Amino acid sequence: MILEMVRANGAVSLRELARVVQTSEVTVRRDVRALEAEGLLDRRHGGAVLPGGLARESGFPQRALAATAEKTAIAEYAAGLVREGEAIVVGAGTTTQELARRLARVPGLTVVTNSLLVAQALAHANRVEVVMTGGTLRGSNYALVGSGAEQSLLGLRVSRAFLSGSGLTADRGLSTSNMLAASVDRALVRAASEVVVLADHTKLGAETAFQTVPTDSITQLVTDQPPPECERAGLELEALANQGVRISVAGPCVTGGAKPGPERGDPPRRGDAPVPPPRGGGAHPGLGASPPLGQRMPDLAPSRRR
Repeated sequence: MILEMVRANGAVSLRELARVVQTSEVTVRRDVRALEAEGLLDRRHGGAVLPGGLARESGFPQRALAATAEKTAIAEYAAGLVREGEAIVVGAGTTTQELARRLARVPGLTVVTNSLLVAQALAHANRVEVVMTGGTLRGSNYALVGSGAEQSLLGLRVSRAFLSGSGLTADRGLSTSNMLAASVDRALVRAASEVVVLADHTKLGAETAFQTVPTDSITQLVTDQPPPECERAGLELEALANQGVRISVAGPCVTGGAKPGPERGDPPRRGDAPVPPPRGGGAHPGLGASPPLGQRMPDLAPSRRR
């Protein structure tokens, strides 16, 4: 069952494997380790991927069902960053679709997107203008791609771009497994003054074929708190922060709105946790130990001129 899921999706988290096979993550981790020893899959950042290094894109239904709680928390946090009357671009993806559902409550907003799902989520929002790119429909993620989409973005300038992807590392930045999708995402980035990446912990440390946003072009990452067994994700967060990316950890959602996690200069909130320490325990170099509630969190990203 585990091998079939990895072959079908390209990459699956241990948490999702344990849920589907109805066993503990400890048992799943042992089984994954045995399959890796046989060369049938590779272990990566709290999950398993097909052997060969690069994760491939899973189908939309699988992506929509993966890490749903984490995506909801990330979307709530990201929606809180958007100001009334702002003009933004929102890329395609299941996390950005969750963001769009929450942007409907921001008045005077202009949203430029190549995603049919983002546009649908905002179609009936009062005082939100939706501008769609041209292009050719890519049915696997309901996004417009190709030269038509890229040409329609020429001359556009907005305050921020909100993007997700298939993988995120400190070395390569954000990446995706489809060349046409990557090209449109790069055009969206060129139109924005700042780039906000939305990526749950299962994307951290994942390598996919086509780079969309290099690390030095990412202004802010909104993510969830990686579980303790995802050591690779914690190390990637540390490396991203050291390269000047502002790290925002979204806490669990509660009724009535978002419960944002710690960000540079913000005090932690009950239920939130700091970026996990590297292997062996202790605080990240330069970040310090987690302060008590009510004290200020350390800055998770050094200043960087843009």
